[in-house]
Amino acid sequence: QVRLVESGGGLVQPGGSLRLSCTASGSIYRINAMGWYRQPPGKERELVASIADDGSVNYADAVKGRFTISRDNGKNTVYLQMNSLKPDDTAVYYCNVDANEAWPTYRPRTAWGQGTQVTVSS
Repeated sequence: QVRLVESGGGLVQPGGSLRLSCTASGSIYRINAMGWYRQPPGKERELVASIADDGSVNYADAVKGRFTISRDNGKNTVYLQMNSLKPDDTAVYYCNVDANEAWPTYRPRTAWGQGTQVTVSS
């Protein structure tokens, strides 16, 4: 059992900032990577940013320089600091975890958060 709980979404004006949080819980042996995806209205879900167990990060070109992903391994929490927000950033943001379940299986598991709405509008 792996669960993700997200928070931090909301309505913000263009140029504003938001910080998303996502905490993983459950029968987790280890977390290999965590990331953020988003799904704008009428579009497909896309990767925004990810962070691996070694701390390496990856960003979509559209958010590079504006968004920062970070992770607190002790809390199994990943954050997404979003600055200089644009209307095109409006989407439902989903947290994702690539993990291994705990004993007895240690099997790979992917889990998704419930989604949090980010709306950038005047």
